[in-house]
Amino acid sequence: MKDSLKSVLDWLKGKGVDYADARYVRTESESCMVSDGIVETLSRDVNVGVGIRVIDRGAWGFAAVSSLKEADIKKAANKALQTARASATTVKEKVRLTETESFRDHYKSPCEIDPFAVPTDEKIGLLLEISDRLKSNPKIKTSEASMDFYKTNKIFCSTEGSEIEQDIIESGAGYMCVAYDGNEVQKRSYPNSHRGDFATRGYEFIQGMRLLDNVDRTREEAVALLTADNCPDTVTDIIICGSQMALQVHESCGHPTELDRVLGTEISLAGGSFMQLDGLNKLKYGSDIVNIFADATIPGALGSFGYDDEGVKAQRSPIIQEGIHVGYLTSRETAPVIGRKSNGTMRADGWNRLPLIRMTNINLEPGEWELDDLIVNTRDGIFFDMNKSWSIDDKRLNFQFGVECAWEIKNGKLGRMLKNPLYTGMTPEFWNSCDAICNRKHWKIWGVPNCGKGEPMQIARVAHGAAPTRFRKVKVGVSK
Repeated sequence: MKDSLKSVLDWLKGKGVDYADARYVRTESESCMVSDGIVETLSRDVNVGVGIRVIDRGAWGFAAVSSLKEADIKKAANKALQTARASATTVKEKVRLTETESFRDHYKSPCEIDPFAVPTDEKIGLLLEISDRLKSNPKIKTSEASMDFYKTNKIFCSTEGSEIEQDIIESGAGYMCVAYDGNEVQKRSYPNSHRGDFATRGYEFIQGMRLLDNVDRTREEAVALLTADNCPDTVTDIIICGSQMALQVHESCGHPTELDRVLGTEISLAGGSFMQLDGLNKLKYGSDIVNIFADATIPGALGSFGYDDEGVKAQRSPIIQEGIHVGYLTSRETAPVIGRKSNGTMRADGWNRLPLIRMTNINLEPGEWELDDLIVNTRDGIFFDMNKSWSIDDKRLNFQFGVECAWEIKNGKLGRMLKNPLYTGMTPEFWNSCDAICNRKHWKIWGVPNCGKGEPMQIARVAHGAAPTRFRKVKVGVSK
């Protein structure tokens, strides 16, 4: 396949193109889901093809083909070339790519146990046991448990000389249950909501999740929420758990620092950003303890890889340093706008999609606090646990998050359980109220497998490292 891609690129070079790359992608996926003791989903799919990008006369062209015959790939390349030449007639400003090093490499994500080699009976058996135990309390009316696996092989070649192969395995699992007493509906999940937790690791990641160990607690907390008090409507100090902080970072820092959004190319679908170019190196995004990095180099994290889909090597780059906005997520085309090189965030969700700027692992760096000490240090407040819902405007400025469960903090101790809790704020004001972050012992990278962007929609699997974090004087209330 690599020889076929190189041959097609040589043909394009002979046509005098400014630049071209070819990307072969083969993805195998497996999904298992059990609902109320019944196997609802058991599927395995394979998707394979080649995408060709061309710059000619300063304009982009793209075409893709599911055939792996060299003649058909060349036809797709010619279609991309003709599209670029047609587009060049209307271009106002020619495409300019920042320089990047060419690589010849083979990257593999860490994997001890191939999840596709694990017997289906073993996986389904575990999900059935979880579902049955969740339903052992009669007030639990719905239970779901799922696993998802992806195996991706990519070959990237460019007219600049890059020849890169990547083998990436992704694994994830989770479960939830819904309690109902005739009047009230409450939900609890493990280890996270929205299908659980994910990583670029093998089945050993599933084995380490302690899925069975947390079934009883998850079930009984869902039932306990039925009779819990509503979250008060007030302004108070809050501590947000690590998994919810991951989504907070995702929505209020990850998306608004995607440079294509800032430049307006996503505004018709996904919106824009309040983090405009004139605020770079100036905007006081958060308090001095807030440090956020984009880091695709962390072994096993869901947003990690060897190279992005432009052949740029994975890297760690600052987004927020000591509260100041210092960086964006960039591509080879957008990075020159801010006088920088690409930090390697261009990814597509398949061979037939154009790469877009996507989040990698966007991490809130850990602080110095032990969680117990942070709770003791909080005289009055609320501890928020695990996302339930979210709403944020198209500039990523005003937000509201609902969580599954919360606990009141009184005189430095966790007290009564609270149901239907939410908190709201404006992004810079909220992050500037951050005064404490727990240490690395409490810090974890949470996989987010369902980040949507682009038109047609592309789904990216990204991640966020976070630890429990405290914010002062935040508006809280009850979701209805």
